[in-house]
Amino acid sequence: MAKPGYGKRSAPDQQARTRHDFALLPTRERYVAGFVDHLPDGAAMSVKTLAKQLPLYGQQAISTALTALSVAGYLRRVRCPAGVGDETRWVFRTFWSRTARDNEWWNTYLATEKAALAAVPALVAVAAVPDTAPPPPWGPTEEPSQPSLTAQESPDPDQAPAPTAVPQQRAPSPAPDAERVQPAAGTAPPAPHTSEAGRSPAYLALARLGRNDHRLALSADDCTALEPQAAQWLARGVSIDYLTHALTAGLPAQVDSPLGFIRRRLTDKLPPQLTTENTQPATPAPTRRLLMECTDCGRPGQPEALPDGLCRPCHTTHTSSVDEENMPDPAQIPDVKAHMNNLRDLLKPV
Repeated sequence: MAKPGYGKRSAPDQQARTRHDFALLPTRERYVAGFVDHLPDGAAMSVKTLAKQLPLYGQQAISTALTALSVAGYLRRVRCPAGVGDETRWVFRTFWSRTARDNEWWNTYLATEKAALAAVPALVAVAAVPDTAPPPPWGPTEEPSQPSLTAQESPDPDQAPAPTAVPQQRAPSPAPDAERVQPAAGTAPPAPHTSEAGRSPAYLALARLGRNDHRLALSADDCTALEPQAAQWLARGVSIDYLTHALTAGLPAQVDSPLGFIRRRLTDKLPPQLTTENTQPATPAPTRRLLMECTDCGRPGQPEALPDGLCRPCHTTHTSSVDEENMPDPAQIPDVKAHMNNLRDLLKPV
């Protein structure tokens, strides 16, 4: 929900502020630059807003001054995406540097991730503390935590504790029935398996096959014998659901030997081994991009295509107008020559 105004963003590595900053600029540009330099980060820098705050100049004069400051290397206007997924929108920012920079410096800085993070700082705050950030105003309000009980307020141990609301969780499956069979007389009893904590995921996946379909019921010894083959599947990057589906899909009406049937499927349907260099990350991080826009007309483009922060037509117009201002009037050329000849005559020795 970032506002799409031309918010100010300070560029890094600026010199300390002095009273001689912008001394080489014309009066109007020096006045506008001094005002913008004292604005805080995030302040609006659109032409209309600056014209309202600077009564000496109108919108056209402010626009011309900002163009001159862009050519001088003090600012660059960019647009960048804010949001995620379908909520993405473009916001506009103005990078400001008290120290004049050339085109190469601006192009290098705007191509870095640091500039993209500075343009939309809200994305950094959300990504940095996703679990501790306050809930949005439209979300449910969390219940306040209960204060800790003192020694005098500690509950009676014989009293049943009050029920606490917890998320619904899936109860762990009980140990296989085969593991609860009493050992024969004269033999050492096997180690009891009262929980699934010490079992591997491959063993548990095989043990649950019989609960999903009675035709694939396996004993504890069967699960132990097939565990290395099932573990080989998981080592190749497949999930438990994938393994279960591959072993239970298309079962015949009757399975005489579940052990032999599953061993054959584990051998015949073994997935291929994927090399690490060909694997792509499941959720690649989005690349934040900055798109510079012309300071004069707002036309977007890559930083390399906008020298001095101006597109080609605006840059040509600005250059030609500057050349016309610096070109002397042809009617004044004879007077200038006569004045120079007079000065030379006065400098001659008597």
